[in-house]
Amino acid sequence: MTVHVQTLNAISPVYHGILRESEYQVGPNVPDPEAILVRSADMHDFPIGEKLLCIGRAGAGVNNIPLDRMAEAGIVVFNSPGANANAVKEMVVAGLLLASRRIAEGVAWCKSIAGEPDLEAKVEKGKKQFAGPELAGKTLGVVGLGAIGVLVANMGIALGMDVLGYDPFISVDHAWKLSRSVRHSIELSEVIEKSDYLTLHVPLMDSTRGMIDSTVLDRMKPGAALLNFARGGLVDTCAVRDALASGKLRAYVTDFPSAELMDAPNAVVTPHLGASTPESEDNCVRMVARQIDDYLRNGSIVNACNYPNCPLGPCAMPRLTVLHKNVPNVIGSITQQLSAEGLNIENMVNQSRGAFAYTVADVSVRPSDELIRRLRGLDAIYRVRLLTPQ
Repeated sequence: MTVHVQTLNAISPVYHGILRESEYQVGPNVPDPEAILVRSADMHDFPIGEKLLCIGRAGAGVNNIPLDRMAEAGIVVFNSPGANANAVKEMVVAGLLLASRRIAEGVAWCKSIAGEPDLEAKVEKGKKQFAGPELAGKTLGVVGLGAIGVLVANMGIALGMDVLGYDPFISVDHAWKLSRSVRHSIELSEVIEKSDYLTLHVPLMDSTRGMIDSTVLDRMKPGAALLNFARGGLVDTCAVRDALASGKLRAYVTDFPSAELMDAPNAVVTPHLGASTPESEDNCVRMVARQIDDYLRNGSIVNACNYPNCPLGPCAMPRLTVLHKNVPNVIGSITQQLSAEGLNIENMVNQSRGAFAYTVADVSVRPSDELIRRLRGLDAIYRVRLLTPQ
């Protein structure tokens, strides 16, 4: 049986090594897909087909996908955190240099005097206006120590900077990868007040939207630089424009253009280039393709955005997977139905995330179609799948 996967954007063909043509049909015009591969296409008004089981976002941000709506339809949304981390880290390196050495202004000035007489003399006379400090010995504040933030913090150490990191929710895996030379601050205020360069690496959520506002900018060092290669909405751009005009901020380097910043003094704006490398795009597609394949084949959920992570081994016996509301008595209802049919549960796992939960049961004998129908009829159930060994 061929699995249909629809692409909503131009997707790197590296997925062929995972979603093999003998099992998967992948393309933009594939009808009734069981899975979707997407990059930036807006899915908020996207019609949901009855067969759709999962969505793979080839990138980290999922602002273009209505997560709760998909969860309530029994559709798992995956992303690819960390797949573009190195690409973004390299942009941050460029951003630090652009904020320090006034490179962009110097390049523009050189072009403006092209063809003028006594060019070399003018260059020697004019270069003083673009002088800027070195990075070594300065304090770099890194807000958010996820996949990208850890690489940026370690890069700052390699550049000879004093690095302050802040992340109250840092994972064990990321903590292990962090250089011991990075000072982990427990107060965001300390990072804000002590940094010569402040770089943001947190997701855009209600709690982080506009987190860098006029109050925060007032507490930063006079002449500090702000870098934002995470999400534009983290920063109050009007407040940043005012801070640049007053000289409170020496520079703002961002990958997210906005009308308020396009002509602001000392604002360096790039057209969302952070993950725009062929390596990054390939890495993102490979990651979500593996996640889609593992979910469809084994029911395993890794790097989900709207359901709990639930990594599973290969499907070695009949496996029931149930996406449901995270409310009392659902698990009891599932086990009651299995028991009524005389099925023995060999292995069972339940994970929850906010309003949504996932229950998986490996059973000794294949459940009947009638049992599947009864489970699907329960009020709290969004999706029931029966997987069998392949």
